[in-house]
Amino acid sequence: MRHVRAVPFVVLALAFVIAVAYLDAVPTLSTGLRNAYEDISYKLAPSAEKAFKYGERHFDSRHPAAYDINRAEYFFERAAAEDPTIPYLYHEFARISFLKKNFKRALGQINFQIGMHGKSARNSFYVRGLIEGYMGRYEEAARDFKVFLEAYPRNWAAVNDYAWVLLKSGRTEEAIEAVREALKYFPDNPWLLNTYASALYEIGDLDTARFVARSSATAAMHVSENDWLTAYPGNDPAIARTGLIEFQDSIRRNMHTILLTASKRGLQ
Repeated sequence: MRHVRAVPFVVLALAFVIAVAYLDAVPTLSTGLRNAYEDISYKLAPSAEKAFKYGERHFDSRHPAAYDINRAEYFFERAAAEDPTIPYLYHEFARISFLKKNFKRALGQINFQIGMHGKSARNSFYVRGLIEGYMGRYEEAARDFKVFLEAYPRNWAAVNDYAWVLLKSGRTEEAIEAVREALKYFPDNPWLLNTYASALYEIGDLDTARFVARSSATAAMHVSENDWLTAYPGNDPAIARTGLIEFQDSIRRNMHTILLTASKRGLQ
């Protein structure tokens, strides 16, 4: 009777890793198979860099099939256990906590990130500004957005968020100035136009506000789901359609409020 030699598990595992690595670029590869490859690959050769790479893969809204915020957090935690000094590691932790609406935790994580890397990671100041803004800490948020804008003055999303917290702080004229400058480069941007219309409404310039509000509503109708995901990176691609509709509806509601007020004051 012939005896069949058992193939060692490590050989089978390596064969599996090699096979799936070859198939990793195939778009139709199942999520379960890809995840199994990651798990086995990481267990066979764990490293902070590999864990961070896998975490980034699952936190990239440009690749809907791989997006999984909880799996991303799992791999970021593995990376932190190996090497907590990886650039932008706690930046990513903070973004995940922010998306989960755990703002207190997100603030602690982004403060840790900035404490380690300072202004070499300008994007972290932007994330901290968002967190502070949602916590109602508008003056602090404005300062952090300004740090980011010193390096990236034409980042329209940052300008828009900066103007948002300025409006919340009652610094309407500064918000108008910031958005007006950005509109020179992005004249058809519905986010900027909507914020500009709101700021003009606040100072009582209803005639201009209603024109800008109409322009914003028109521009919003041309925004695609990909545009929405670009504006809100890290969000689940599965909610892009819903998020886009809510965005367009909010702009229309703002326009109707402005037009109704203008009509009540006799403007046609």
